Amino acid sequence: MPRSASPDRTIGDRIRARRLMRAWSIRHAADRAGISHASWSRIERGLQAADNRFVLADIASALECSIVDLTGTPMPSTDRQAAEAQASVAVLRRALVEIDPTDNGRAARRPAVELARDLSLMRELRHDCEYDRAMALAPRVVCELYWACDGPERGPALQMLCEATFLASSLLRSLGHPGDAWLGAERCHDVASETGDPVLLGLAAFAQACAAISCGSYQRGLTITERAVSASDPGLAVTGALHLVGAVAARDDAWAAEAAAIARQTGETTTHALYFGPANVGLWRLGIRLDAGDPHHALAIARTVDSSVPQVKSRLVFFHADLARAYAGLRSDDAAIRHLLVAERVAPQHVHSSPLLQETTRALLDRAQRRAGGAALRGLCERMQVGR
Repeated sequence: MPRSASPDRTIGDRIRARRLMRAWSIRHAADRAGISHASWSRIERGLQAADNRFVLADIASALECSIVDLTGTPMPSTDRQAAEAQASVAVLRRALVEIDPTDNGRAARRPAVELARDLSLMRELRHDCEYDRAMALAPRVVCELYWACDGPERGPALQMLCEATFLASSLLRSLGHPGDAWLGAERCHDVASETGDPVLLGLAAFAQACAAISCGSYQRGLTITERAVSASDPGLAVTGALHLVGAVAARDDAWAAEAAAIARQTGETTTHALYFGPANVGLWRLGIRLDAGDPHHALAIARTVDSSVPQVKSRLVFFHADLARAYAGLRSDDAAIRHLLVAERVAPQHVHSSPLLQETTRALLDRAQRRAGGAALRGLCERMQVGR
């Protein structure tokens, strides 16, 4: 059953509860995580936003739990669409469990050309962050493509099933279900292996690495990436994308620099809807520097990004959300609120479903309550079910 976030329980509350359950002092827990005990204390007390992916991964590792145990899976009661997306998780999980590309499926009910249209719609909905509609469609697309693999159109069906499971993994990751996202990525790898296509194998490795990182397994994500990059050539765009996820897994700018070098060769691309190119490299580097605790450098990178290039909402929402986190970290609250509101306009379901953005918003609310005004922020807090 999906976890639901309570507006009265913050990530700091969950961290404190986990630490006390083990009867550890703040200093001992912070030493295990490799962060200062002052920072740990501030996070527990809600004085520092727990909206940094790297720090959360280190805390979860120290407490021997998953990141989701600390963040929860949000299902805001005021956002019906976000709640509907969460309600579809179990159905998609079951569909991913039941498919096996090495076994005979069932007779295809519809021709591949019709299934291709549904897959295209699923792709568009995912990139528009319309999670409720994408999740409602995904189980049927996955199952029908699996059935089509046992027939005369097996080749095209396998290729489409690889993308469908890739998109399923991405959706589940965005909705805060990293374990299910790993299942989707594993299915994507199974299908890619059946095709033997090096591009699809690279795409599957990208999905696996992203899912492993979302589970807090950074080393596993790095291992997957290193193996995929050294394997048969998946093409420049997929190789570049693998270097980006490698930069996150390794927390190493050398991977990002290599991705940038590849992007200078490719220009902007749309291969498998990864949208790899110079703009996307900039967006990833922005997030990496921010999570490395360097908001000044992150903002400097943001000024070099042409945000008009990645016209899909799933890219734009991360751009403005990361800018909001950076400005909030520098206590430029008006700028942070402005970018949060832009992110919400771009992709409300994503913003309302993000534990990190809930933490950022809570920290901004705490500060706003000490001064007059803040009507726009209070409205956003109400929609995100964020309170003290």
